[in-house]
Amino acid sequence: MAEAKKKKIVSADTGKEVKAGSLKGKTKKEAAPVGNATGLRIGAVAFWVVAIALEVVALLMLNGKINLKFMPTLYQIIAALVLDLACVIAGAQLWKKANHIKPASEKNKFLFWLWNNMGVIVCAIAFIPFVILTLMNKEADKKTKTIATVVAVIALLIGGVASYDFNPVSVEQQQAAMEAITNDVYWSPFGKVYHTHEDCSSLNQSDELTYGTVEQAIAENRTRLCAFCAKKDEITGVVTDKNVDEIEEVVEEAVEETAE
Repeated sequence: MAEAKKKKIVSADTGKEVKAGSLKGKTKKEAAPVGNATGLRIGAVAFWVVAIALEVVALLMLNGKINLKFMPTLYQIIAALVLDLACVIAGAQLWKKANHIKPASEKNKFLFWLWNNMGVIVCAIAFIPFVILTLMNKEADKKTKTIATVVAVIALLIGGVASYDFNPVSVEQQQAAMEAITNDVYWSPFGKVYHTHEDCSSLNQSDELTYGTVEQAIAENRTRLCAFCAKKDEITGVVTDKNVDEIEEVVEEAVEETAE
């Protein structure tokens, strides 16, 4: 039987390595803040304002209102659009981080989606008007218009995907998890879920684990509980990553087919 891989466990508070045995039985800290959601939102809005300003700059460059003598017009426009994209994505990441620290309510599904994907909306504002106005411009050079439009569309697609929150969490989900789980949880550097057991089989390939409260795990974009840990601890009412029973059925069928 292969020897279990020794894991390195790092504190979410200090970033320092701790011994696995010292974590057993440790309870969750009481509602400790994990970050400043308001500050992150202000930063996101600031990036988005700059992004829209860069869109305006790109349009002025296209119309010849702004002309940097040391660079061809097309290159100027592309540079402005690239910086526009960078600001859109940076703002979206800050906004998503803030939403995981202080989630919105999911009582109104539409508003919940809008709030969690403000980055997608801003991305549309930061590029779609440029595309429309560029295509409508009859005075600009045809080659410049074509390339600038293509670049803007590509930036729109990249920014939209990067800004979309594929792993949103609601305040109801956060509160339910915090009430159901009173001990520290664990997660791996590249994992998408948190675990209530450091020896969970899903963590066998992880050399390093981070531990902290459920609130900290959610703030780090681990918004779902490992389904195996949930079943082991008989935890209900908390969002998990998958259906364990379905997985076990698939595994059993695979084992039976192999045996045959």
